[in-house]
Amino acid sequence: MNALTIHLLAVSKAVPLLRHAVREHLGAGASPDAELCVSELLTNVITHVGEGTPVTLRISDSGRAARTRVELTDPDPRAWPVPRQAGETDESGRGLALLAAVSLRWGVRRGPDGKTVWCELPRESSQSEVQGLHLITRG
Repeated sequence: MNALTIHLLAVSKAVPLLRHAVREHLGAGASPDAELCVSELLTNVITHVGEGTPVTLRISDSGRAARTRVELTDPDPRAWPVPRQAGETDESGRGLALLAAVSLRWGVRRGPDGKTVWCELPRESSQSEVQGLHLITRG
């Protein structure tokens, strides 16, 4: 897989455009979880760092077998993402829980010019194999 790098401003109208770019890059079957992760990561920047913040999205082969790595870098090392326990009536606060639920692993890396929140997702072929195994075992 080739890497995808996109530099953009974190604004609400960029979310569907970024999801489309991810879908085009990974293919429709491989992209739903990656699209969800990208949406949540960009929304976190808009909410906690500020609308209009410059960010960089990278999607690449993680270097591990059958994994895709999604990274979103922003310039604020202080606005550290913290998972929250959203209540039943809360309208926000579930983004990192969703990220954790669909990814194999995720984390945050501080750099000289900000921070990068990343996650690793199974590639489409390994997801299909796992789903196929579940179907066989449920029989």
